[in-house]
Amino acid sequence: METEIKLLFKDPEALLAVTSAEWFSDYCLDSEPKDSDKLINTYYDTQDRRLNSRNAMIRVRMYESEDGDERFEHTVKFGGGVVNGLHQRYEWNVPSDSRNFSFREFIDSVQDNDDPVELLKKALEGVEEEELVPLCTVEFTRKVYTFGFGDSIMDACFDIGKIKSGDASEDICELELELTSGDVVDLKDMADYIIEQTGCVTFDESKYQRALRLYDSTHKEE
Repeated sequence: METEIKLLFKDPEALLAVTSAEWFSDYCLDSEPKDSDKLINTYYDTQDRRLNSRNAMIRVRMYESEDGDERFEHTVKFGGGVVNGLHQRYEWNVPSDSRNFSFREFIDSVQDNDDPVELLKKALEGVEEEELVPLCTVEFTRKVYTFGFGDSIMDACFDIGKIKSGDASEDICELELELTSGDVVDLKDMADYIIEQTGCVTFDESKYQRALRLYDSTHKEE
């Protein structure tokens, strides 16, 4: 299960200032400067948003490194919920060399994943591959550091970019703390410490939810 906390910053300068703060090296296990990857998320659903109605989503993510290399990751998320910025959902990820999402290949590739395949099949039940359409796309840059707090390890993802729909846009300026091993209590304590040090706030909306909301607000008359 994916377990992460989203922290919202007022601007990119405030977000990136975290990496030069005195306390940063106390918790960062790999504090040397990092390259940024460009990430392009494309979210898929049926025209009537059947997946979204059952709290599921399909994402194809393209990673583009600073030297131009590209790779893809296919993801399905399902269920779960959000409380005070803490996002917990079932999640399945499959590396791929293609931007095209295949139900059969995806399900076959996640047999050894931590989350139950039965739940994955439930998330996709009744949806045909040819019904999928790209609903929205989000582009941002990401730097990833590894944090240690208490007995836990977490990825600290510094995300900067924009969500666009027509002439409307919203900034992406957030720090995602994702638990990779350990206790969710440590994750919460790490987030609380960062909030105390920086004045950032927890954030409940995912990038996908924000993109859908922006799209709907600019297509009301269609």
